[in-house]
Amino acid sequence: MVINNLKGKIYGYVRVSSVCQNEARQLQELRQLGIEDDNIFIDKTSGKDFNRTQYQKVKKMLQKGDVLFVKSIDRFGRNYSEIIEEWRYLTKVIGAEIVVLDMPLLDTRKGKDLLGTLITDIVLQVLSYVAETERNEIHQRQKEGIAIAKSRGVHLGRPENVLPESFYDILNEFNLKQITRKQAALKLKISVSSFDYLRRKMNKKL
Repeated sequence: MVINNLKGKIYGYVRVSSVCQNEARQLQELRQLGIEDDNIFIDKTSGKDFNRTQYQKVKKMLQKGDVLFVKSIDRFGRNYSEIIEEWRYLTKVIGAEIVVLDMPLLDTRKGKDLLGTLITDIVLQVLSYVAETERNEIHQRQKEGIAIAKSRGVHLGRPENVLPESFYDILNEFNLKQITRKQAALKLKISVSSFDYLRRKMNKKL
């Protein structure tokens, strides 16, 4: 299904929790809707809040009548109160529309009457609550796993896939030849050799 929005622009938002997760499935669905890659924004970070580089970029670009597509509500976020607030801001303050592909009831283009709005609000609150509950359960399991590992004397060093903050933004600047290797390393506060290693490793994954 290809969507033409006569009122405004079409955007897509993708989020995966870590660099080792694959965003291909989300990207495929957005592209099948006819959304151009330049209008798809990808964050590889936790959904605990909305302080995400690419999300903030698309948020600033959204205008009244534009439509933002996301795969599922947990890809949008995992903090109950912040999901509700962001949804309100995008739809009420900016006047943009939001479509959650996995949940047809969460499509603000439909059901503009009182009943439709009520149903959307209820579904949104339930799914937002579920997303945050799942996030809390994941963190609890992680804590329990760490505690068990420590009790067994297992050393827990820095995870291999943890990257410096804003790594992808700076890598993109380097790939576009806007900055040098040395400048990129300085921005990331790492050595040039470390930047080269991470760059080669991440480029293989993309």
